[in-house]
Amino acid sequence: MAVLRLARRLRAERADDSLSDGQFAVLAILSVHGPHALGALAERERVTAPSMNRTVNCLESAGYVRREADEDDARRVRILLTDAGIDLVAETVRRRDAWLDAVLDSLPEADREAVARAVPLLEVIAAR
Repeated sequence: MAVLRLARRLRAERADDSLSDGQFAVLAILSVHGPHALGALAERERVTAPSMNRTVNCLESAGYVRREADEDDARRVRILLTDAGIDLVAETVRRRDAWLDAVLDSLPEADREAVARAVPLLEVIAAR
């Protein structure tokens, strides 16, 4: 329950409150992993292609992503971040980091060390 509450609190630091968790997840994927085909995004997020298409359409309407023809296969379309999308992800990360840094700074040193030791384990668990 604590992990879910922490995740919810971090999501509250989003730079655009109108985005859903799924929409921001797509922006984060594109930021970390670069342009993707629609099907690859859907597979990565474990949703259907039509569902991902709706998500991408919303993000495109908001000006956060754009579609372009694949360089290797003009029949395929890649989804990539616009400058506004890049800025939104960066600002959200900045806000989340600032909030988390402030909270961690308020903890005693022993508690900060315990959190630091737990991070690698949480990464292993999240990757499963």
